[in-house]
Amino acid sequence: MHPGKSATRKVATLKPIQIRGRFFTAVALHLSGRPDAGFFDALDARLAQVPLFFDNAPLVIDLEQAEGLESVDEILRLTDDLRARNLSVFGIQSGTAAQAAAARAAGLISLAGGRDVPLDRVSRQGSRPEAPAPVREAPQPTRMVTQPVRSGQMIFADRGDLVIVGSVSSGAEVIASGNIHIYGRLRGRALAGVNGDTSARIFCHALDAELLAIAGLYRTSENLGPDTPRDNVQVWLDGEKLRIESLK
Repeated sequence: MHPGKSATRKVATLKPIQIRGRFFTAVALHLSGRPDAGFFDALDARLAQVPLFFDNAPLVIDLEQAEGLESVDEILRLTDDLRARNLSVFGIQSGTAAQAAAARAAGLISLAGGRDVPLDRVSRQGSRPEAPAPVREAPQPTRMVTQPVRSGQMIFADRGDLVIVGSVSSGAEVIASGNIHIYGRLRGRALAGVNGDTSARIFCHALDAELLAIAGLYRTSENLGPDTPRDNVQVWLDGEKLRIESLK
């Protein structure tokens, strides 16, 4: 450095890292005993009944009543068998210390366990879990989305209603603990009352949905007959049945 000349220092400017929470709806697969041929036969029968329900859904293996699965090889074999059925396994819950260690070594995460909503009854109409009683003691916020929801996107209103000003594309998913209002065409999936609110409803301008669900009872596009109303409709629960009718 020459005398009399000031040094110029270059200072790198880094943008702060943003860490944000995000909610996902995961399916918990409960194992009882060992995952033998009988288990997979029963699983295949369930998947054949409701093929769209589990499509691309994150899946957690519940090991509370499972036997074995304390080695990495066992966990890997089970994971491979499930993923071969297009089930997106990412973790385990309620396992022993040995099972949790084996799962981590197999590339799965170990969860403490979440709020469980079992899928315990399946029919042509759909599946209705034994959901907990709804809790809506105070007005909850409404989440508003003012643009179309594109394929692959998931929008979740975890504490109230969800309003979509636009259409919901095929392959997209909109979820709310309360009601869902769609001011456009619904082609993807809409799940209202996901915390057990049986009074929740789905409203949309045009219905062409892949899946409709309220408090766990659902219908897929395969269950929507030619007589199903398609324009300006509402979807609600009437006891054990999911009803769809035109708005009057």
